[in-house]
Amino acid sequence: MVALAMLPLGLLVTAAWFGQYVRPGADDWCFLPATRDHGVSGMVEKFYLKDNGRIGNALLVGAYARFGVAGHQWFALVSALVALGVLWAVIALALRRADMKAARGVPLFVASMVTAFFLLASPNTYKTYYWPASSISHTMAPVLVCAALIPLLLARSHRGRVAALVAALVAGIFLGTLSEQTSIVSLVVLSCVLVLSGRIFAARRRGYLRLWCLTGMAGIGTGTLVLLTSPGSRSRRERYEVTTSLLSPESLLGSLRAFGHIAVTLLTTWQYVGVVATGVLLGLLCTGPGRRTTPVVLTHRHLLAAGGVIAFAVSGYLCTVIAYPYFGSGVATATRVWNDYLLLYVVLLVGAGALLGRSLRLRGRPAGAARRIGAAVCVLCCLGLAISLGRLGDEMSVRARAWDRQDDWLHAQSASGARVLPYRPTSVSGMGEPFGKHGSWPAECVADYYGLDKVTHGRHLP
Repeated sequence: MVALAMLPLGLLVTAAWFGQYVRPGADDWCFLPATRDHGVSGMVEKFYLKDNGRIGNALLVGAYARFGVAGHQWFALVSALVALGVLWAVIALALRRADMKAARGVPLFVASMVTAFFLLASPNTYKTYYWPASSISHTMAPVLVCAALIPLLLARSHRGRVAALVAALVAGIFLGTLSEQTSIVSLVVLSCVLVLSGRIFAARRRGYLRLWCLTGMAGIGTGTLVLLTSPGSRSRRERYEVTTSLLSPESLLGSLRAFGHIAVTLLTTWQYVGVVATGVLLGLLCTGPGRRTTPVVLTHRHLLAAGGVIAFAVSGYLCTVIAYPYFGSGVATATRVWNDYLLLYVVLLVGAGALLGRSLRLRGRPAGAARRIGAAVCVLCCLGLAISLGRLGDEMSVRARAWDRQDDWLHAQSASGARVLPYRPTSVSGMGEPFGKHGSWPAECVADYYGLDKVTHGRHLP
């Protein structure tokens, strides 16, 4: 399995290498001068008082924006390492706590496949993975939720269990000020776990696990309250008239149609078959504890599957509902806002495959052929991702050269005393640029970044 893991790991290494071609765009134009002039604390103040109230989001944005363009370029590598490390730890610890024995390299293989397909199989990989502002809000937020599981899975003593509760509370508060959509997904999943806990957890663990879920939900509620009562959040709602349109029949029905389109798109993206195959291999290569008592009961497979589908459908629809006033019908194609529940979707596919693989193993079906087929599917899907990633890398390289050329010229002209200069939009993967589909935005931020009074629409690169 270690050898098979080299394929998704190779994809992640290549994707991280392409990070050198990332250049600022869209919101980044506004974040860079704000962080340069006022530091991370200024970014927090800007978000809380003016933009959206997301304090946790501002801290993470400031953490990379303070390094300028280099922060954008290194973000891909750092985020991939964080995602892989967190998922690897969670999978390995979860198997150990469930008393499941896996073949060597299986946790690494599963974690690398989940990470690669979560980050790279999206319809718009650039906005999912390479655009730091979007990734922090919608891609890395679910990964940070998974990180909160690590103290829980490590807890064996009374002190460890208390520490896990504290971690759940702190993580919940931070999440509530980081991403509204991921907060919704987490609340829905925790609610489902509470409802199903009587069936999926052993009696001796049930009470504590329910307490952990409630603690996490309390933290998320607290953080969300801080966000929703902030001046920035109120200002954002007033700009989009969210208070009147969020629960209108038109908005609810439009959200339902949009989520239906999103669900169909995800279900028909063939590369995700590789994630199911990963789960099948996991189920075939893990041996259970037999009749021994474990913290997790795996006999209610249909209940687990139904609970997962319900959690995905409810959380996905609710995320679409709160995004609809901002995007309108365009939320169906605004792929970055799908990512809050995309990791849940990928994990559910792995779980479904694992249940299928386990069923095949327990029924005594020949496992050799199933393993070979599963491995072949994983290889094929990884190759599919490699092709699309290579095309994106070429597009990013072209944009980076054009951006650098214009950047050097604008800096030089500004240093020589120019106050108004032309700017030619350089976009990749539908990224927002001045004088594009959003009108002149963010032209004022571009001018601020280069120390100009104004930028005009340039038709040619300098």
